[in-house]
Amino acid sequence: MAYEIQSNTINLNPNVAIGIKLPMIGKLGNLFDLSYSTEEQTISNLKNLLFTIPGDRIMQPLFGTELRSALFEPNDELLKSRIEESILRSVNFWLPYVTITELTITPVATIDGAKEEHGVTISLKLSINGINVNTPITFLVTPSLTEEI
Repeated sequence: MAYEIQSNTINLNPNVAIGIKLPMIGKLGNLFDLSYSTEEQTISNLKNLLFTIPGDRIMQPLFGTELRSALFEPNDELLKSRIEESILRSVNFWLPYVTITELTITPVATIDGAKEEHGVTISLKLSINGINVNTPITFLVTPSLTEEI
């Protein structure tokens, strides 16, 4: 079971890294791009949770969301509610210090050359221990691609 962070004291020394960002390779090509704030690390933890398929983590078979499997379902209102429920349930259990204040799921179709692919855009606003994160987080998720927008 996860434990709750009692305060935001982890940011006391801005020169000390507190975790590794996802993706692990930074924009400049450096390996193990480090996070130096609770907000950066929480976003990485959230990415890790959202894009992990339940059963992929050894010794934690329930860790993750059903996001990938939901992409192969019919694109209707039931799909949006299934994705929303999976995200909220997983975040509440694995990241109890995170509260999703706004969640928007939008079906999309991407066309890459002659290939058409269906997916969803997920936009989140969240708070960490009651402190709002000012930047919304948006992901494009298709069966072959997952990226932050």
